[in-house]
Amino acid sequence: MQFGRTYEEFEVGAVYKHWPGKTVTEYDDHLFCLLTMNHHPLHMDVNYAENTTDFKRNVVVGNYIYSLLLGMSVPDVSGKAIANLEIESLRHVAPTFHGDTIYGETTVLDKTPSKSKTDRGIVYVETKGYKQDGTLVCVFRRKVMVPTAEYTDARGGEQPGRPELIEPSKKPEK
Repeated sequence: MQFGRTYEEFEVGAVYKHWPGKTVTEYDDHLFCLLTMNHHPLHMDVNYAENTTDFKRNVVVGNYIYSLLLGMSVPDVSGKAIANLEIESLRHVAPTFHGDTIYGETTVLDKTPSKSKTDRGIVYVETKGYKQDGTLVCVFRRKVMVPTAEYTDARGGEQPGRPELIEPSKKPEK
């Protein structure tokens, strides 16, 4: 299974459809809120949501949806990244609710070789997240510094640091 891409493997205009999707549970939402200290009752208090909001139910915190989509994109986009350089924009387009399933896709908008080092480049992408009914919920653009094949080869290839399997019968004695 491929995990990320080298600079040469990105093609401007390519679209990566991230799979599988993720159904957002109340637990996911509440845990994320608690971990990030976001205690807004819109996300945590059913009574508040039912009686004081237009939605009449809890809304999933937007930064969880963004984080989920960012994570979904790692195997296709930034799995080999040297650095995430910039989140240029982030828009929450529509609300997400407990029980919605989120899917994502990323489009390569541009790529530029590094000006200072020949073994890397900058890839500019846009990721869109949508619900099971096709409703767009989140869009963000970012720039990622990725290695060239030269960089990857110089550091051990496709899976650097992965140990070789030693069969128990072939293990050296101490």
